[in-house]
Amino acid sequence: MPADLSDLHRLVERRIHDADLVYTKGRRQLVELLADLSRPASMPELVEQRPKLTLSSIYRNMTDLEAAGVVQKVLGTDDRTRYELAEDLIGHHHHSICSTCGAVDDFVIPERLERALEAGLADAVAASGFRPAGHRLDVIGTCANCA
Repeated sequence: MPADLSDLHRLVERRIHDADLVYTKGRRQLVELLADLSRPASMPELVEQRPKLTLSSIYRNMTDLEAAGVVQKVLGTDDRTRYELAEDLIGHHHHSICSTCGAVDDFVIPERLERALEAGLADAVAASGFRPAGHRLDVIGTCANCA
């Protein structure tokens, strides 16, 4: 993750500009909101946090931010699409997903375990000739609130 919010805005502004878009006030607010939340958020959660943002505006801006490589979608076990800042902006992490309520949270594993996971995944697909460039890990279960 960039050292501070101003560094994040500079990186995002560059990506937005490279995608021939404008870094509007609404897009800036969404980036700040996602940075503050530090977990994937659904559209209703974003509106709840910033009631002045309209749902149609959020959808439109998220589409543009995703196309520019600023945000990425995170799918849970429910029908809600969640968004978070792109992994290269916030750092590599994984998700825990509650199969009861659909809550999605971030978690990070120790570097040693991360390397072992990478090696295991590379071994698992080696016979097919597939060359992994990275991975996403979602752990599905029951969150503390639903347990």
